[in-house]
Amino acid sequence: MKAIVQDVYGPAEVLELREVDKPVAGDDDVLVRVRAAGVDPSVWHLMTGLPYPVRIMGFGLRRPKLRIRGWDVAGTVESVGRNVTRFRPGDEVFGTCDGSFAEYACTGEDRLAAKPPNAGFEQVAAVPISAYTALYSLREQGRVQPGQKVLVIGAGGGVGTYAVQLAKVFGAEVTGVCGTDKVELVRSIGADHVIDYTREDFTAGGPRYDLVLDTAGNRPLSHLRRALTARGTLVIVGGEGGGRWFGGMHRTLAALALSPFVGHTLRAPFVKEPTRDVLEPLAGYIAAGQVTPVIDRTYPLAEAADAVRHWGKGHTRGKLVLTI
Repeated sequence: MKAIVQDVYGPAEVLELREVDKPVAGDDDVLVRVRAAGVDPSVWHLMTGLPYPVRIMGFGLRRPKLRIRGWDVAGTVESVGRNVTRFRPGDEVFGTCDGSFAEYACTGEDRLAAKPPNAGFEQVAAVPISAYTALYSLREQGRVQPGQKVLVIGAGGGVGTYAVQLAKVFGAEVTGVCGTDKVELVRSIGADHVIDYTREDFTAGGPRYDLVLDTAGNRPLSHLRRALTARGTLVIVGGEGGGRWFGGMHRTLAALALSPFVGHTLRAPFVKEPTRDVLEPLAGYIAAGQVTPVIDRTYPLAEAADAVRHWGKGHTRGKLVLTI
């Protein structure tokens, strides 16, 4: 089969389209004929091996242990192991796997859910990692409640577009922060208010929010806390800067250290892999028309390096997807 493979850490040029052996489903596995694969930040981190803690966490000190990139996956079930009970060949599914930038990929049945019938493979391939990150950050970390005022920073990005829509599902009044080129997009997905950060500083004495979800940038904690109510919650997801060792994690560590000593609740979740128990509710929101994946553009498998380069520029509207 064809797959996007890398043997060393580095820039997008290390990603190569090659012929490799087709995987075989084990007793507990589902073999998926991949139709689409999402491009998320983990692709860039595992491609570059940065920040360095990524390597220490078990992904390979000198070179990648997993040679095929990609995590988000959507496709049809090709075959199943003898212990698999939830799926059969021909089922349309989405979820995660190790190595979705390929024509076929194996994964566990608990890492998959049935594709909602009103969404295409490209759409659901953009869902698992980013939508779950938004869901977990809002519901588990932010404890969002109906009627609360929620501010989503990076509202036009991969996680942000889901956060805006899910916060509305949960009954919040949502304000999205984004650049000029994404204002209409963020408004179109349901934000009650939109702030163009190039024209307005939302930390300079404006409204106060019960929950601030920061999905982008490197604003200091002191600035972000100005936007909170007296007992508000700040949830930081990702970040920029920080160099090769921290890569934006400096704010994460600072938030966790400061939180016990201030009136605000400061959280920086380490999001785990989505499984059936969250993929199925996300599929339900999509089927009900409450959440719509936002896709900037799609690329053929052979142009995976171009997709990652585009993501690295930081201007993606929603998600990027590879079609296979």
